[in-house]
Amino acid sequence: MEKNIPELYGSLVFNDRIMRNKLPKDMYKALRKTIQNGTHLELDVANSVAVAMKEWAIENGATHYTHWFQPMTNFTAEKHDSFISPAGDGQIIMDFSGKELVKGEPDASSFPSGGLRATFEARGYTAWDPTSPAFIKDRTLYIPTAFCSYSGEALDKKTPLLRSMDTLNREAVKILHLLGNNEIKHINTTVGPEQEYFLVDKNLYNQRKDLIFCGRTLIGAPAPKGQEMEDHYFGTLKPRVSAYMHDLDEELWKLGIPAKTKHNEVAPAQHELAPVFDTTNVAVDHNQLTMEIMKKVADRHDLVCLLHEKPFEGINGSGKHNNWSMITDTGVNLLDPGKTPAENTQFLVFLVAVIKAVDDYADLLRISVASAGNDHRLGANEAPPAVVSIFLGDELTDVLRAIENDEYFSSHDSVQMDIGAKVLPHFIKDTTDRNRTSPFAFTGNKFEFRMLGSSSSVANPNIILNTAVAEALHQFSEQLKEVPADRMETAVHNLLKETVTEHKRIIFNGNGYTDEWLKEAADRGLYNLVSTPDALPHFTDTKNKELLISHKIFTEPELYSRYEIKLENYVKTLHIESCTMAEIIQKDLIPAVCTYMEQIAHTASLKKAVVPDISVSGEAELLKKLTALSENMMTELSALKSDTARAQETADLLESARMYQKTVLTDMDKLRSFADEAETLLPETVLPYPAYGKLLFSV
Repeated sequence: MEKNIPELYGSLVFNDRIMRNKLPKDMYKALRKTIQNGTHLELDVANSVAVAMKEWAIENGATHYTHWFQPMTNFTAEKHDSFISPAGDGQIIMDFSGKELVKGEPDASSFPSGGLRATFEARGYTAWDPTSPAFIKDRTLYIPTAFCSYSGEALDKKTPLLRSMDTLNREAVKILHLLGNNEIKHINTTVGPEQEYFLVDKNLYNQRKDLIFCGRTLIGAPAPKGQEMEDHYFGTLKPRVSAYMHDLDEELWKLGIPAKTKHNEVAPAQHELAPVFDTTNVAVDHNQLTMEIMKKVADRHDLVCLLHEKPFEGINGSGKHNNWSMITDTGVNLLDPGKTPAENTQFLVFLVAVIKAVDDYADLLRISVASAGNDHRLGANEAPPAVVSIFLGDELTDVLRAIENDEYFSSHDSVQMDIGAKVLPHFIKDTTDRNRTSPFAFTGNKFEFRMLGSSSSVANPNIILNTAVAEALHQFSEQLKEVPADRMETAVHNLLKETVTEHKRIIFNGNGYTDEWLKEAADRGLYNLVSTPDALPHFTDTKNKELLISHKIFTEPELYSRYEIKLENYVKTLHIESCTMAEIIQKDLIPAVCTYMEQIAHTASLKKAVVPDISVSGEAELLKKLTALSENMMTELSALKSDTARAQETADLLESARMYQKTVLTDMDKLRSFADEAETLLPETVLPYPAYGKLLFSV
C-alpha cells in the first residue's frame, strides 16, 4: 500500500505542530519566543519541553537520547544515554530533565581543537540549539547542539554559524530601517544545498583499498567509455538506482528534510539530490543528516555512496551548490527584485552589498571550500575555477552600469519564446541565462555558490558569506545613518554608484573555464588560489582577522585553531593517500604484474617446447613492456616513500602541507601513470582490483 507522504513527512521530528500539542500554552509561547527572537530560555520552560520531548520520543519507540553536534571533522558526533533512572526496589522510571536537555558533557579532548585544548583538558559541553528541531533516528532522540570547551571556546561549526546569522540579522535590520522599512524585525539567511554523489557496487568497493581508505581511486586506467556520449545526464534512472532514491526520499522525509529533486548527473554512476530551501542552521543540520542517510540507505541496497569530490580520474567530480538568500520575518526575499521604486532600491542595496562582500573577502570564500579533495575538482572543466567571480547576467549588469554612469535604465521587455512547434506552449524567457562556469552566480532571487566540495559541511562557506555581507551592510549603515530623509534617495544612489565602481572587477559573465579569463582575472587583481596550501595562509591576513573577530564570529584563538585544523586535515589526508597508494602498488599491483609476466614466460616456453622455431616475439615484447613498467613503478615508489617521510617529518605545518602538495602529489601522479599503463596490459583474471569499467557501469 502506498504511504501517505504528508503523514510520513516530519513524522520523526519534534516540530512546531508536536510542540503546540504537547506543551502547555504558556510554555509553548515562551519557547517560540526563544526560537524566533533569540531570547534566553528559562529552566522551567526547558523542563516542560524535556518532559514533552521524552513522552513523544518514547511513544515513537526511542529508548535513548543524544546531544548531536558538529565537531571540526566534517562529520557529526553523538554520545547516547538511556532515559532510564533507578527508582528503588530494582525498578526504573523513564526520566529526562530540562538540565539534561539544555546541557551535555562529552569528552572534548579527542576532537580536533587546533591547539585550543591540551589532551589532558578533557571536559567539554554541548548546548541545545532550540532553533533546529529534535528528531528520532535509530530509536534515539537526537537533540541538535552546539559544542564548546570547558573554558568556553567554540569547538564546532554550529556556534560560529549561529553567530554569523545573528550578525547578519542585526546589520540587515539596521539598514532596512534606515531605508524606511521599519516593519521588519528579523531576517534569516536561507540555504538549499544541492548534493552530488556517486553510487558503486558494495562488493566492488570492498575490493578497492583506495576507495575504502581514501574515498577516491588513486590508480585506475580510463574505461573504454566515460561521459563523452553525454547520455547519463538526466538519463533514465536504472531500477537499482531508482529503488535507492525512493528509499532515500522516504527516510529523509521522515526526518523533515525536504528532498525535492533527484536525477542522474553528468558522469556515469553520478547522481544529485536537491532539497527545498530552509533556514541556514537547519539546512546545515539537514545536509549533515542527508550525507549520513545517503550512506546508510546505500548499504541496504548493497551499494556504497561516495561523497569524495573526485572519486574517479577523467570524469566529473562531485560538488555541492550552496543556494543562498535572505528572507525577512514578513516573508520578503531581499534578493528578489521588487515592483516599486522602494522595493527596487532595497533590492539593489542588498545586491550591491553581496557584490562588495564577495570582492572584499574572495580569499575567505575560497578558503571556506578548501580541502585536499576539492583541489582535484576546482578549475577542471566540470567545476568553477579557483578564481572567485560573480555572474549577474546581462540585465542586472546593465542596471549597475546605468547606476555607475548616471544613466536611465530601461528594462528589457519580456521576451515570449516561440520555438517553432505550434502544439508547444509559449513561455516567457528568463532575464538571465545560467552560467555553470561561475563560482558565484545570481540565479533570479538567490546566489548560487558553486565551489563547495560534495563531502564538506555547508557551515563554513555560510559563516563567511553571512559575515562578509554583514560587514558590507554595516559600512553602508555607517555611511547613511546621519542622512536626512529628504536626502536619502540621493545618498543611496551615490552609495550604489561608488560601490559598483569600486567592486565591478568581481563581476564576470563569460566563460570561467578559459585561460583568457585567468589572465584577465590576474589583470583585475583577483585571487587565483589554486591549492589549499596557497589559500590557507590568507585566513590569518589582517583584514580577515578583523572581520571575523570584530563581528565576534571567532575569538583570535578560535580563528587560529581553524587555520591549524584545516592544515592538519590537508596533511593527514595526503599522508593517508600516499601510504595507501604505496601499499596497493607494492603489495598488489607489482605482484600481479610479476604473476602475469610469469604466465607469459611460461606460455612462451611451452610454445617453444612444442614448436622450437615458433615466434614468441609478441610475448617477448609484452615482457619487455611489463618489466620496464615494473621497474619504473619501483623507482617512483621509492621516491614517493622518501618524499612522504620528509614531508611527514617537517615540523612546520604549512611547509609540510606545501611539500605534500608540490612533491608528494607529483610523485603520486608519476607513479599512477606507470600503474595505469600496466593496468591496461593485465587481464581481468590477474588485476588485483576492479577496474573503472566495472565500478562505473555495474549499478
